[in-house]
Amino acid sequence: MHVKRRQTGKWYIYNFVKDHNHELLPEQAHFFRSHRNVDSIKNDLRIRKRKILAAGSKQFSAYQNVDFLEGYIRNQHDKGQILSLESGDSQMLLEFCMYMQDKNPKFFYAMDFNEEHRLRNVFWVSSKGVDDYNYFSDVVSVDTTYVTAKYKIPLVIIMGVNNHIQPTLLGCGLIADETLYTFVWLLQTWLISMGGRAPRVILTDQNSALKQAVAAVLPESRHCFALWNVLEKIPSKLEYVIRWQDNFVIKFDKCIYKSLTEEQFESRWSKLLDRFTLREDEWVQSLYEDRRQWVPTFMRDISFAGLSAPSRAESLNTWFDNYIDAYSSLREFIERYKLIVEDMHEEEAKANFDGWHETPDLKTPSPFEKQTLLVYTHEIFKKFQIEVLGAAACHLKKENDYGTIATYSVKDFADNQVFMVTWDQTKLDIGCSCRSFEYKGYVCRHAIVVLQMSGVFSIPFKYILQRWTNVAVSRHAMSDRLDEVQAKIRRFNDLCRRAIILGEEGSLSEQSYNVALIAIEDALKQFKNTSSLDCDSRPHSALRQAFSGNEEVNDGSVAAAVHEVPGTSLTSSSKSQKRSDAGNKKFESYESMMGKVQPVQGLVNAGSQVGYAFMDNAHATSLIPNAPLVAQHNMAPVRLQSLPAHIQNTMPAQYHSSIPPYVEDKHIQVLPLVERPGGDQKDQ
Repeated sequence: MHVKRRQTGKWYIYNFVKDHNHELLPEQAHFFRSHRNVDSIKNDLRIRKRKILAAGSKQFSAYQNVDFLEGYIRNQHDKGQILSLESGDSQMLLEFCMYMQDKNPKFFYAMDFNEEHRLRNVFWVSSKGVDDYNYFSDVVSVDTTYVTAKYKIPLVIIMGVNNHIQPTLLGCGLIADETLYTFVWLLQTWLISMGGRAPRVILTDQNSALKQAVAAVLPESRHCFALWNVLEKIPSKLEYVIRWQDNFVIKFDKCIYKSLTEEQFESRWSKLLDRFTLREDEWVQSLYEDRRQWVPTFMRDISFAGLSAPSRAESLNTWFDNYIDAYSSLREFIERYKLIVEDMHEEEAKANFDGWHETPDLKTPSPFEKQTLLVYTHEIFKKFQIEVLGAAACHLKKENDYGTIATYSVKDFADNQVFMVTWDQTKLDIGCSCRSFEYKGYVCRHAIVVLQMSGVFSIPFKYILQRWTNVAVSRHAMSDRLDEVQAKIRRFNDLCRRAIILGEEGSLSEQSYNVALIAIEDALKQFKNTSSLDCDSRPHSALRQAFSGNEEVNDGSVAAAVHEVPGTSLTSSSKSQKRSDAGNKKFESYESMMGKVQPVQGLVNAGSQVGYAFMDNAHATSLIPNAPLVAQHNMAPVRLQSLPAHIQNTMPAQYHSSIPPYVEDKHIQVLPLVERPGGDQKDQ
């Protein structure tokens, strides 16, 4: 169609070809933007700005105070986008969600409709996702890659990470656009599904609307940008610099990764801008303004649990890349969703199985390695082994000593850097300038060297986080008796130091050997005769293995504990067979994705019997006695009505009756032996 304008100012059609056109049904004409009805309030251009914002709050229906939305006023004639779906997809989505909830009432879903009652946003999460969030709520990733990359399905993935450094699916969303309203709705709906408990850290893409939404919905969470999301934009944003300056990437990486202090980063960043004339670049300026949300130097006190990586290929967000591509339809994704979740649960079940039936090999005689052998999960233990091995490449020097607090400088020859380590022998506090414990969750090689030279043969109890142990999903708090256990550890360390001196002196001659041997035997006899044995305050064999690094740990076998492990099994069917049958029947056997390993009632599995004691549920106490119990929530059209930051007086959400504490703040508690009637000593 071609048009021209007359001298009178009116337009007329002078050429029209009808071959490539078709008739429209009159009832569908109102879907055109030009035919949509316009709010009378918004259509009145004379309305004052204050009233526009007040009226806008009803449409957003997300805040009590919309003052910060002043810079985000929707187009006067736009009522919002709709979810781009193929014919029949909306009905299929509804059937899928209803089917899943019928199989498991704890399945949560929500749908958002626009003013014309057309589907705009969808969110759902399985009961397994809610369960996982109970234990691993420290860090959450909201990945919008499939939306920004213009995939056929506008999928948003909300993920966490478990104690095996594996991804946990905490929710899926389909969104119509990347506006503030959409992200607010998505985050609030997800927060409702999780009982209103905000994560400690939330990772997102570098997106202005998403940044505002997180600030409004999750003000208590530390918001960070995924490092890979920032770095992958550099080739396109700074192409002209990279093409003509070969060393730009080297200097940029040095500024980002090698700056140990904020002052060092500021200095290097300023030199970087001057050297490559980037002070006027708007994108570079935005990077500096958001530096506290993506530069590792400013986030060394934050643990990302493996969710933050330099490239997307190294991150856990790539799990879904194995199942969908840019051309996958919604129907294909729904059919593969069962397979995605099953494979995810199978990997977790296999890791749990290996934790019970296999023992990693020791690579050094280090007592720290032996101490954590049966404590950490295999994946974390392998990472900790690297730190133990790296301690051999460190040299320390005592800088000062103030009573029980000493400061050391540790030269790391692997990185060719010097780190400062502070050790408080009284409080058993140790801190390193590399901030590895805060960032990764386990002590670094620099701290290990200082502990060795200070005569400490075990890692202080507080530095073994329950989050990375085989008992991470235990509902018991492991730190209730922390002081008592730490006192035992201090006494144990002191006796070990004295025993080494006794061994050195006793081995000088046959006579001194006999004297030392008699003294040891007499001491053991006195222990048996003391009344303290009645309450059996001795460390359990598991405690000795977990904290002393006894050589018997590696020589022994966990086979003795295997037959006492609650029923753990692996699926024998192959993945190839599952893939071939995945789409044979619509939504078949979705209950299998709700978790393959069922908990055993009456007994909480607190790790391998060699490394821990079993704990009876009768002794469990709720750490959150007044935790709110939220009613069942079968959610269809959602209108979020002025939800405050803590999500009070809101629509009920499907949730569990018990809400465990944040796992990252809890540590391991080893229960002592209790002598029962009859003289038998058993784990309680």
